[in-house]
Amino acid sequence: MIGHHSFFRAVFWPRLAHNRFAVAGAIVVALMLAAALLAPLIVRFGPYELNAWAVLEPPSLKHWFGTDDLGRDVFSRIIYGARISLLVGFAAAGIGVLIGTILGLVAGFYGGWIDNILMRVVDIMFCFPTFFLILAVITFLRPSIWYIMIVIGLTGWMGVARLVRAETLSIREMDYIMAARCIGCSDRRIIFRHILPNAVSPALVAVTLGISGAILTESALSFLGIGVQPPTPSWGNILTSGKDYIEFAWWLSLFPGGAIFITVLSYNLLGEGIRDALDPRLNR
Repeated sequence: MIGHHSFFRAVFWPRLAHNRFAVAGAIVVALMLAAALLAPLIVRFGPYELNAWAVLEPPSLKHWFGTDDLGRDVFSRIIYGARISLLVGFAAAGIGVLIGTILGLVAGFYGGWIDNILMRVVDIMFCFPTFFLILAVITFLRPSIWYIMIVIGLTGWMGVARLVRAETLSIREMDYIMAARCIGCSDRRIIFRHILPNAVSPALVAVTLGISGAILTESALSFLGIGVQPPTPSWGNILTSGKDYIEFAWWLSLFPGGAIFITVLSYNLLGEGIRDALDPRLNR
Protein backbone atom coordinates (compact mmCIF):
# COMPACT_ATOMS: atom_id res chain seq x y z
CA MET A 1 0.00 0.00 0.00
CA ILE A 2 1.42 3.37 -1.03
CA GLY A 3 1.99 5.70 1.90
CA HIS A 4 0.26 9.05 2.13
CA HIS A 5 3.39 11.09 1.36
CA SER A 6 4.62 8.62 -1.25
CA PHE A 7 1.31 8.89 -3.09
CA PHE A 8 1.56 12.66 -3.36
CA ARG A 9 5.18 12.50 -4.51
CA ALA A 10 4.88 9.59 -6.94
CA VAL A 11 1.32 9.93 -8.24
CA PHE A 12 -0.48 13.14 -7.33
CA TRP A 13 2.04 15.80 -8.39
CA PRO A 14 2.95 14.13 -11.74
CA ARG A 15 -0.74 13.78 -12.60
CA LEU A 16 -1.47 17.38 -11.66
CA ALA A 17 1.55 18.66 -13.62
CA HIS A 18 0.32 16.89 -16.77
CA ASN A 19 -3.08 18.61 -16.58
CA ARG A 20 -2.54 21.79 -18.58
CA PHE A 21 -5.79 23.41 -17.49
CA ALA A 22 -5.03 22.76 -13.82
CA VAL A 23 -1.51 24.17 -14.22
CA ALA A 24 -2.92 27.27 -15.94
CA GLY A 25 -5.42 27.70 -13.12
CA ALA A 26 -2.68 27.29 -10.51
CA ILE A 27 -0.53 29.93 -12.21
CA VAL A 28 -3.39 32.44 -12.29
CA VAL A 29 -4.25 31.70 -8.66
CA ALA A 30 -0.61 32.19 -7.65
CA LEU A 31 -0.39 35.48 -9.57
CA MET A 32 -3.62 36.72 -8.00
CA LEU A 33 -2.39 35.86 -4.51
CA ALA A 34 0.95 37.55 -5.18
CA ALA A 35 -0.79 40.68 -6.49
CA ALA A 36 -3.03 40.83 -3.42
CA LEU A 37 -0.11 40.41 -1.00
CA LEU A 38 2.15 42.85 -2.84
CA ALA A 39 -0.55 45.42 -3.61
CA PRO A 40 1.32 48.44 -2.15
CA LEU A 41 4.30 47.65 -4.38
CA ILE A 42 2.22 47.21 -7.54
CA VAL A 43 -0.22 50.12 -7.60
CA ARG A 44 0.66 53.73 -8.29
CA PHE A 45 -2.38 55.25 -6.57
CA GLY A 46 -4.07 54.49 -3.27
CA PRO A 47 -7.47 52.74 -3.41
CA TYR A 48 -9.11 55.63 -1.53
CA GLU A 49 -7.25 58.42 -3.30
CA LEU A 50 -9.74 60.90 -4.80
CA ASN A 51 -9.04 63.08 -7.83
CA ALA A 52 -11.76 65.51 -8.92
CA TRP A 53 -9.81 66.24 -12.12
CA ALA A 54 -9.78 62.61 -13.26
CA VAL A 55 -13.41 61.53 -12.92
CA LEU A 56 -14.50 58.65 -15.19
CA GLU A 57 -11.34 58.71 -17.27
CA PRO A 58 -11.01 55.77 -19.70
CA PRO A 59 -8.05 53.36 -19.47
CA SER A 60 -4.73 55.05 -20.23
CA LEU A 61 -1.03 54.73 -19.48
CA LYS A 62 -1.58 56.67 -16.27
CA HIS A 63 -4.70 54.82 -15.13
CA TRP A 64 -4.51 51.31 -16.64
CA PHE A 65 -8.13 50.41 -15.87
CA GLY A 66 -9.48 53.98 -15.91
CA THR A 67 -11.05 55.84 -12.99
CA ASP A 68 -14.44 55.76 -11.29
CA ASP A 69 -17.04 58.44 -10.55
CA LEU A 70 -14.91 59.83 -7.70
CA GLY A 71 -11.64 59.83 -9.65
CA ARG A 72 -10.24 56.76 -7.89
CA ASP A 73 -7.93 54.45 -9.82
CA VAL A 74 -9.86 51.31 -10.79
CA PHE A 75 -6.75 49.15 -11.15
CA SER A 76 -5.70 49.99 -7.61
CA ARG A 77 -9.16 49.23 -6.24
CA ILE A 78 -9.32 45.89 -8.05
CA ILE A 79 -5.91 44.83 -6.69
CA TYR A 80 -6.89 45.83 -3.15
CA GLY A 81 -10.33 44.32 -3.71
CA ALA A 82 -8.60 41.00 -4.43
CA ARG A 83 -7.46 41.01 -0.80
CA ILE A 84 -11.05 41.20 0.41
CA SER A 85 -12.43 38.67 -2.07
CA LEU A 86 -9.65 36.13 -1.48
CA LEU A 87 -9.84 36.58 2.31
CA VAL A 88 -13.57 35.88 2.25
CA GLY A 89 -13.02 32.94 -0.11
CA PHE A 90 -10.32 31.27 1.99
CA ALA A 91 -11.99 31.92 5.35
CA ALA A 92 -15.50 30.88 4.29
CA ALA A 93 -14.26 27.77 2.48
CA GLY A 94 -12.08 26.89 5.47
CA ILE A 95 -15.00 27.16 7.90
CA GLY A 96 -17.26 25.08 5.65
CA VAL A 97 -14.66 22.37 5.07
CA LEU A 98 -13.73 22.20 8.76
CA ILE A 99 -17.35 21.70 9.84
CA GLY A 100 -18.15 19.33 6.99
CA THR A 101 -15.03 17.21 7.54
CA ILE A 102 -15.63 16.76 11.27
CA LEU A 103 -19.32 15.93 10.86
CA GLY A 104 -18.60 13.62 7.92
CA LEU A 105 -15.95 11.74 9.90
CA VAL A 106 -18.22 11.32 12.92
CA ALA A 107 -21.23 10.25 10.81
CA GLY A 108 -19.24 7.79 8.73
CA PHE A 109 -17.26 6.29 11.61
CA TYR A 110 -20.05 5.75 14.13
CA GLY A 111 -22.96 5.15 11.76
CA GLY A 112 -26.31 4.18 13.31
CA TRP A 113 -28.47 6.88 14.87
CA ILE A 114 -25.62 9.42 14.86
CA ASP A 115 -25.26 9.02 11.10
CA ASN A 116 -29.03 9.24 10.60
CA ILE A 117 -29.37 12.45 12.62
CA LEU A 118 -26.41 14.20 10.99
CA MET A 119 -27.47 13.22 7.47
CA ARG A 120 -31.04 14.43 8.10
CA VAL A 121 -29.58 17.76 9.22
CA VAL A 122 -27.63 17.82 5.93
CA ASP A 123 -30.83 17.07 4.00
CA ILE A 124 -32.68 19.87 5.79
CA MET A 125 -29.88 22.34 5.10
CA PHE A 126 -29.90 21.35 1.44
CA CYS A 127 -33.62 22.19 1.28
CA PHE A 128 -32.92 25.87 1.91
CA PRO A 129 -31.78 27.97 -1.07
CA THR A 130 -28.33 28.84 0.24
CA PHE A 131 -28.02 32.30 -1.28
CA PHE A 132 -31.42 33.43 -0.02
CA LEU A 133 -30.63 32.00 3.41
CA ILE A 134 -27.43 34.08 3.43
CA LEU A 135 -29.42 37.13 2.30
CA ALA A 136 -31.91 36.65 5.14
CA VAL A 137 -29.19 36.29 7.79
CA ILE A 138 -27.08 39.20 6.54
CA THR A 139 -30.18 41.42 6.42
CA PHE A 140 -30.63 41.04 10.18
CA LEU A 141 -26.94 41.63 10.91
CA ARG A 142 -24.80 44.69 10.43
CA PRO A 143 -23.02 44.31 7.05
CA SER A 144 -19.50 43.20 7.88
CA ILE A 145 -16.81 41.18 6.17
CA TRP A 146 -16.58 38.95 9.26
CA TYR A 147 -20.29 38.17 9.26
CA ILE A 148 -20.12 37.42 5.55
CA MET A 149 -17.25 34.95 5.98
CA ILE A 150 -18.94 33.18 8.88
CA VAL A 151 -22.38 32.98 7.27
CA ILE A 152 -21.03 31.69 3.94
CA GLY A 153 -18.94 29.12 5.81
CA LEU A 154 -21.86 27.98 8.00
CA THR A 155 -24.04 27.42 4.94
CA GLY A 156 -21.44 25.67 2.79
CA TRP A 157 -20.43 22.53 4.70
CA MET A 158 -23.13 20.04 3.62
CA GLY A 159 -21.51 18.75 0.43
CA VAL A 160 -18.19 18.25 2.19
CA ALA A 161 -19.90 16.31 4.98
CA ARG A 162 -21.44 13.90 2.49
CA LEU A 163 -18.20 13.38 0.60
CA VAL A 164 -16.12 12.77 3.74
CA ARG A 165 -18.81 10.49 5.19
CA ALA A 166 -18.78 8.34 2.05
CA GLU A 167 -14.99 8.11 2.16
CA THR A 168 -15.03 7.28 5.87
CA LEU A 169 -17.59 4.51 5.38
CA SER A 170 -15.21 2.86 2.94
CA ILE A 171 -12.03 3.36 4.97
CA ARG A 172 -13.40 2.17 8.33
CA GLU A 173 -13.83 -1.36 6.94
CA MET A 174 -10.19 -1.70 5.86
CA ASP A 175 -7.79 -4.08 7.55
CA TYR A 176 -5.52 -1.46 9.10
CA ILE A 177 -8.50 0.12 10.87
CA MET A 178 -9.48 -3.28 12.22
CA ALA A 179 -5.89 -3.77 13.38
CA ALA A 180 -5.94 -0.39 15.14
CA ARG A 181 -9.10 -1.41 16.97
CA CYS A 182 -7.54 -4.73 18.01
CA ILE A 183 -4.51 -3.08 19.62
CA GLY A 184 -6.77 -0.79 21.64
CA CYS A 185 -6.53 2.55 19.81
CA SER A 186 -9.15 5.05 20.93
CA ASP A 187 -11.87 6.22 18.54
CA ARG A 188 -10.35 9.70 18.45
CA ARG A 189 -6.94 8.34 17.48
CA ILE A 190 -8.41 6.11 14.79
CA ILE A 191 -10.50 8.95 13.33
CA PHE A 192 -7.85 11.66 13.30
CA ARG A 193 -4.67 9.61 12.92
CA HIS A 194 -5.74 6.84 10.54
CA ILE A 195 -8.98 7.83 8.77
CA LEU A 196 -8.63 11.60 8.33
CA PRO A 197 -5.32 11.53 6.36
CA ASN A 198 -6.84 9.04 3.92
CA ALA A 199 -10.23 10.80 3.71
CA VAL A 200 -8.74 14.26 3.13
CA SER A 201 -8.95 14.04 -0.68
CA PRO A 202 -12.57 15.22 -1.06
CA ALA A 203 -11.95 17.95 1.52
CA LEU A 204 -8.94 19.20 -0.48
CA VAL A 205 -11.03 19.44 -3.63
CA ALA A 206 -13.90 21.05 -1.70
CA VAL A 207 -11.59 23.79 -0.35
CA THR A 208 -10.49 24.75 -3.86
CA LEU A 209 -13.98 24.75 -5.33
CA GLY A 210 -15.43 26.33 -2.17
CA ILE A 211 -13.14 29.35 -2.51
CA SER A 212 -14.54 30.13 -5.95
CA GLY A 213 -18.11 29.74 -4.68
CA ALA A 214 -17.44 32.01 -1.70
CA ILE A 215 -15.88 34.67 -3.94
CA LEU A 216 -18.97 34.61 -6.17
CA THR A 217 -21.31 34.84 -3.17
CA GLU A 218 -19.37 37.72 -1.62
CA SER A 219 -19.32 39.57 -4.94
CA ALA A 220 -23.08 39.09 -5.33
CA LEU A 221 -23.76 40.32 -1.78
CA SER A 222 -21.53 43.35 -2.27
CA PHE A 223 -23.18 44.06 -5.62
CA LEU A 224 -26.56 44.08 -3.86
CA GLY A 225 -25.21 46.49 -1.24
CA ILE A 226 -25.32 44.17 1.78
CA GLY A 227 -21.78 42.83 1.55
CA VAL A 228 -18.51 44.69 1.98
CA GLN A 229 -19.43 48.34 2.38
CA PRO A 230 -17.82 51.26 0.49
CA PRO A 231 -15.31 52.81 0.53
CA THR A 232 -13.59 49.46 1.24
CA PRO A 233 -12.88 48.08 -2.25
CA SER A 234 -14.48 44.78 -3.22
CA TRP A 235 -15.03 43.41 -6.70
CA GLY A 236 -18.77 43.35 -6.04
CA ASN A 237 -19.13 46.96 -4.91
CA ILE A 238 -16.86 48.16 -7.73
CA LEU A 239 -19.34 46.52 -10.11
CA THR A 240 -22.18 48.26 -8.29
CA SER A 241 -20.60 51.68 -8.79
CA GLY A 242 -20.18 50.90 -12.48
CA LYS A 243 -23.75 49.87 -13.30
CA ASP A 244 -24.96 53.47 -13.34
CA TYR A 245 -22.32 54.43 -15.92
CA ILE A 246 -22.22 51.27 -18.01
CA GLU A 247 -23.30 53.03 -21.21
CA PHE A 248 -20.25 55.28 -21.37
CA ALA A 249 -17.86 54.01 -18.66
CA TRP A 250 -17.62 50.36 -19.68
CA TRP A 251 -14.35 49.80 -17.84
CA LEU A 252 -16.08 50.07 -14.44
CA SER A 253 -17.97 46.85 -15.22
CA LEU A 254 -15.57 45.03 -17.54
CA PHE A 255 -12.47 44.89 -15.34
CA PRO A 256 -13.99 43.86 -11.96
CA GLY A 257 -16.30 41.44 -13.78
CA GLY A 258 -13.30 40.02 -15.63
CA ALA A 259 -11.37 39.65 -12.36
CA ILE A 260 -14.24 37.66 -10.83
CA PHE A 261 -14.61 35.49 -13.93
CA ILE A 262 -10.90 34.70 -14.31
CA THR A 263 -10.38 34.02 -10.60
CA VAL A 264 -13.41 31.75 -10.22
CA LEU A 265 -12.56 29.90 -13.45
CA SER A 266 -8.96 29.39 -12.31
CA TYR A 267 -9.99 27.95 -8.94
CA ASN A 268 -12.49 25.65 -10.65
CA LEU A 269 -9.86 24.41 -13.12
CA LEU A 270 -7.42 23.82 -10.28
CA GLY A 271 -10.07 22.03 -8.24
CA GLU A 272 -11.00 19.78 -11.17
CA GLY A 273 -7.32 19.01 -11.71
CA ILE A 274 -6.82 18.11 -8.05
CA ARG A 275 -9.88 15.85 -8.15
CA ASP A 276 -8.62 14.05 -11.25
CA ALA A 277 -5.13 13.67 -9.77
CA LEU A 278 -6.56 12.12 -6.60
CA ASP A 279 -8.88 9.73 -8.47
CA PRO A 280 -7.39 6.21 -8.19
CA ARG A 281 -9.46 5.04 -11.16
CA LEU A 282 -7.41 7.18 -13.52
CA ASN A 283 -4.21 5.55 -14.78
CA ARG A 284 -2.00 8.15 -16.41
